[in-house]
Amino acid sequence: MKLWYSPPSPFARKARIAALELGLAERVEQIEVAVAPHKPNEEFGRRNPLMKVPALETDDGFVLFDSRVICEYLDAQAGGDRLIPAAPGKRWTVLRRQALGDGVTDAGILRRYELAARPEALRWADWLAGQQKKIDLGLDLAEREAAHWGKSLDIGQIAIACALHWLDFRFPGDDWRRGRPALAAWLAEIGQRPSFAQTMPRA
Repeated sequence: MKLWYSPPSPFARKARIAALELGLAERVEQIEVAVAPHKPNEEFGRRNPLMKVPALETDDGFVLFDSRVICEYLDAQAGGDRLIPAAPGKRWTVLRRQALGDGVTDAGILRRYELAARPEALRWADWLAGQQKKIDLGLDLAEREAAHWGKSLDIGQIAIACALHWLDFRFPGDDWRRGRPALAAWLAEIGQRPSFAQTMPRA
């Protein structure tokens, strides 16, 4: 298998962590690729028309895109019921948690684009505030639930950890930990896992 990724991408990192945690690292060749919404990578676009990372080429040459699809495929390759539970009750809880992590990341990326790519005079203050509100409410929910997560690991927890580390990376001046001690303690512990330490976002 081949996995295309970009080092800063929290979504690509989610797939990279999944491969490591599932014991599939030796089967997945990781290929670094440059992607940016304002600079289309047409060569990469021949493999993934959305020109976004991650993208995964299976052993039979079929290319998957979107981190959620890729992570589910990797879980199945490892026998299933590992990072994504098979039992309906647990499955929906974990997938909801993944949606929360991905949603916080999406809002953060939209803030990042508005601040980094748009000229200051054209920035939309209400848009920025709206995305920040999504981040704050999402992390408040994670704070209320984090104390019950324990030491187990699922795709939802991976998604939330990737979102938090990405916020640290892109918005180091924003203190999301303030008022969220349970979430901060959980991230400090889970961040020590080799799969997280090896994939920290970088420019």
